[in-house]
Amino acid sequence: MRKALIVEDDYRIGMLHEKYLENINGIESAGHALNAKEMWELLKERQADVLLLDIYLPDSMGIHLLEDLRHFYPGTDIIIITAATDREYLEKSLRGGIVNYLIKPVTIEKFEQTIKDYLSKRDSMDAVQNVNQQFIDDYLSQPVESKPAADKRKLPTGIDYLTLESVEKVLREAHGGLTAEQAANKIGASRTTARRYLEFMISEGEAEARLEYGIVGRPERHYYEI
Repeated sequence: MRKALIVEDDYRIGMLHEKYLENINGIESAGHALNAKEMWELLKERQADVLLLDIYLPDSMGIHLLEDLRHFYPGTDIIIITAATDREYLEKSLRGGIVNYLIKPVTIEKFEQTIKDYLSKRDSMDAVQNVNQQFIDDYLSQPVESKPAADKRKLPTGIDYLTLESVEKVLREAHGGLTAEQAANKIGASRTTARRYLEFMISEGEAEARLEYGIVGRPERHYYEI
């Protein structure tokens, strides 16, 4: 379960965003800071995977916090949610390492889709040990709502569309089938991760598994695209 810390000086908006988070699987609120001082205090006390950060705070500008946030909390992602429409703020935010920038007022649909896109990309990054160009191209390309294939399905927890597409691709290209270990090597993930996705494909009727004997005589599970 990932945790989002809301940094928003308008109490009503902060509470609204907490309500939005309740509708999204895989994430929950880590608290609500009304200013920069409270944000730093909460970050010391609680885990925060992502900050939902306003730019206009009573004791600081959100963009002025980015450098210190990146220094002290490099593993915490940042999504800006603000009424600021100046291009300068967007440029500074992007250079400060944010993962998205939302303009208020934010609809519940836009909020939920942005968080779901973030979770999917975060999960796909965590699932791999080494990356290839295909993974990078997919990761940096279109958001979830415009991807045509795997992400249109309702995927269970632990299965994200980028990794699933990578596994589907290597299995499709492996005309003689492959083992979970071979799939893992091709996508740069662990054997456990590759097996989970291959077994998911079987449950979806997209693949099948056969026990085949290797050189040492021990049966191995080989996967084939259907």
